[in-house]
Amino acid sequence: MTLFNDTSLFFQGTLGKKIFNLPDTELVLIDGFFSKEDSDQYYDTLLHQTEWKEYQMEIYDKTVTAPRMISWYENKSNIGADPNGADWTPELSSIRKRVELETGLDFNSVLLNLYRNGNDGVAWHSDREHNTGKDPIIASVTFGETRMFKLRHKFRKDIPVVEIPLHHGSFLLMGGTTNSFWQHHVPKTARDVRPRINLTFRQMDRKHT
Repeated sequence: MTLFNDTSLFFQGTLGKKIFNLPDTELVLIDGFFSKEDSDQYYDTLLHQTEWKEYQMEIYDKTVTAPRMISWYENKSNIGADPNGADWTPELSSIRKRVELETGLDFNSVLLNLYRNGNDGVAWHSDREHNTGKDPIIASVTFGETRMFKLRHKFRKDIPVVEIPLHHGSFLLMGGTTNSFWQHHVPKTARDVRPRINLTFRQMDRKHT
C-alpha cells in the first residue's frame, strides 16, 4: 500500500485538549497536536528512515521477542550514555522541541515503538524505575494508525479501565504519580490495521541505573 493510501486513512481525532479527572494521575490528551500535513510527513520519514530493531524481553522466566520494533535516542551528554550512539535526527529534534514548548520541560531521550500491524502490542505494565525515577513524566506522541491505549488502577478495582484512542498526530502527557498507581497497555487487534509509530519522550537519569 502506498504512503498516500496509508496517511489518507489516518484519523486525527476531534477531542482537542482533555484533562482527565482521575485519581493518582496527571493525564492530559491533545488530539491534533500536530497538523495532518506534519503528521503525514513525520510518519513517512520515521517509518522508512528509522533503524528499527527487534529486542528480547523476559516473560515468566522465558526470553521472547517483543511484538513490536523499537529505536532509542538519547543525548550523548547524558551520564552513562553511549557517546557513539545515533545522533538525533532533524525530525526527532523538531518533534521534541514542540513537546518541550508545550510542557515547559526538557527531555533527553526518546523511545520509538513501531506497531507493524494488529499482531503487535504491549502487555499491561508500569515503566521501569531504575533510570527514570519512581514517577517519570512521559510525553507520548503518536503517528499512523489509531490504536487503543488502556490504563487500569493497580489497587482500586472500583475504577473502570480507561480507554483512550490515540490518533494520528496526538499527544498524551502522563505525569504525577501515574507510574506508581496505574498500569498501561496497547492491546493487539484482529482488525486489519496499518502501522503505528509511538514516541515516548523521557528524562533519563543514569544515576538511578
